[in-house]
Formats: sequence, structure tokens, C-alpha cells
Amino acid sequence: MSNQRIPETDSIEELAAFWDTHDLTQFEDQLEEVSQPIFVRGEPSIVEISLKPSEVRTLRRIAQSEGIEEASLLRQWIVEKLGGPSSPTRLRKRRPRRG
Repeated sequence: MSNQRIPETDSIEELAAFWDTHDLTQFEDQLEEVSQPIFVRGEPSIVEISLKPSEVRTLRRIAQSEGIEEASLLRQWIVEKLGGPSSPTRLRKRRPRRG
């Protein structure tokens, strides 16, 4: 087994660089089995909306023209309207920091 230790860091860059040059099997003596998930992703929320048939046709046409699915287009519009962190609306409204 290796005398080297697995880095104890939260830096993704440092860990990525380490594992780019090392093999997990070199560190079997340092591994421990876990019974519960360490990282749990939140369940996505689902919201149902009602649209008129003409609205659905328009939505499909726009989504198709952009090469994405209807649900993806709706999500994009909703995030933009809500001012999500990466939405163009929110980015335009940011004020410069005073230094």
C-alpha cells in the first residue's frame, strides 16, 4: 500500500489534481465503508400549470425553434422572471459594489 495519504481538503481543484495522478486502489487501507449517503440531492419540486391549447401550441413552437423541450423552456422563463442567480433579469438589476 501507499505511504501517501489522501488529502484532507475541501478544495475541488486540489482533489481533482490529486486524483488525476493517483489511483483509488493505492489507498484501500485509508477507505472506510459508509452505510448512508454522504451527499443527498434535493428532490426537484414539480408544479402543474394549466394552459389553453393555443398556448401549448405556441410553447411547443417556440421550444422547437430553440431546440429544447417545453419543460426546459418554461423553467428558463420562470427562473428569469423570478430573478434567479444566473437569470439575465437579475444580472441587469445588479448594482456595482462600492469599494
